[in-house]
Amino acid sequence: MSAPMTRRTTFLAAALLIGSLAPAGAQEKAPNPVALPAEATQRETAVTADATLAYNARVEAVPLYDPKGEKVAEVVVTSYLLDRTDAKTRPITYAFNGGPGAASAFLNFGAIGPKRMPFGTEGTTPSDLPHLIDNAETWLGFTDLVFVDPVGTGYSRAVGNNDPKDFWGVESDVDTLSRVVAKHLALRNRLMSPVYLVGESYGGFRVPRIARQLQARDGVGVRGLIAISPVLDFAIRDGEGSSPVPWVSALPSLAASARARKGLVERADLADVEAYATGAFLADLMKGPRDAEAVDRLSARVAELTGLDRAFVKRLGGRVDIQTFARELRRDEGKVGSLYDANVTAFDPFPSSARARWEDPVLDGALAPLTRAAVDFYARDLGFRVDRRYELLASDVNRGWKWGSGQSLPESTSALREALALDPKLKVLVAHGTTDLVTPYMESRIVLDQLPAFGDPERVKLTVYPGGHMFYTRDGSRAALLKDAKALYGAE
Repeated sequence: MSAPMTRRTTFLAAALLIGSLAPAGAQEKAPNPVALPAEATQRETAVTADATLAYNARVEAVPLYDPKGEKVAEVVVTSYLLDRTDAKTRPITYAFNGGPGAASAFLNFGAIGPKRMPFGTEGTTPSDLPHLIDNAETWLGFTDLVFVDPVGTGYSRAVGNNDPKDFWGVESDVDTLSRVVAKHLALRNRLMSPVYLVGESYGGFRVPRIARQLQARDGVGVRGLIAISPVLDFAIRDGEGSSPVPWVSALPSLAASARARKGLVERADLADVEAYATGAFLADLMKGPRDAEAVDRLSARVAELTGLDRAFVKRLGGRVDIQTFARELRRDEGKVGSLYDANVTAFDPFPSSARARWEDPVLDGALAPLTRAAVDFYARDLGFRVDRRYELLASDVNRGWKWGSGQSLPESTSALREALALDPKLKVLVAHGTTDLVTPYMESRIVLDQLPAFGDPERVKLTVYPGGHMFYTRDGSRAALLKDAKALYGAE
């Protein structure tokens, strides 16, 4: 991969860290790919802390058509349906990952699906065997689950002469995915089911917009939204050269990463950092670099909080960017940290280079085993064999993404406000990890603190757990997320 980018562009271009694997004999590129197989199902069980769950796993392609009735795309969805007689009225949750360009395998096999592959922690390597185990923290006990792979990810694709790039953009993506949800509900006779949406990373940006689109156009109300490590407003992270806000929002996560070297860090452990970041730190940043006393003050405090050398921090003007921090925090050990969780490390491949260049220990470390696990699950467990590449992280989707026109950066806060205002029953959970440098939790705090109460301030909750961007790879944090999700669904 290329050298780590800024905090803003790292998130936007995460799919440049591409991983894919095709079954034996598959072609890398097929000019006219064969049709996807028919839907496949398999009855499975999973053991949780509360019960042994019997369920049906199903993979299918949801076809999309243009106004002329011609098929334009096939969107692959993977469903887990608990064996129950009241399935029509049971909650159903649609899950999306991010990127843009990521398939849903991260949430499926890492967080909430009935099977889980341990990954993303210290010691994860590309050669780890992709062994799936029962997920004791699956959400299947209180909701059926549907994992959606947008066009260009997983096995989903445009068909015929349709250009896949037509689906790669902020607006077209929401339009497509809301259609998939509405159509799947109708096809599977689930229109009477309470509907929930969960999204990770860019998927967390998606879900408020999808919910609003479903309300306004598709005639589907959404009962709850769960955004995991999201960016809700890209403008907050923009303008690091002149705006103090990106530095304010990043500092608590930098401090958490430094403190986590001694043990787990909860949000309560960061109260002093949040107070400093939004108080004296912000005030000194506003004074600018020409105020030597302000620079001295903030450099000394930032060095203390981050564990970095004070003189080094002062050379940066007290403004420590995430890739510099991830390299410097463990540099004395010859290691670099992950931007997704700074305390998951790998050896620096170019320790003498002035320019930081390394593969991300979390994302790249998990890429191969997670891709192998997904391909094996579809082919061997479900019998859904596809003679084409499985795109876990599709760089062409990410590079081709259309972020919109005009001068404003994209945001989903307006859609969230509108959805909450229209439906007083809608509840929202925004979840972050303390040591995530890519989407720091303070960004979401800034956004959510500006929302009106809409009758009940408890309808929107921000939760922060030990861990990084994929904090659910940690057993305790995954269990805590399960508990908070149960509360949202009313399933405690």
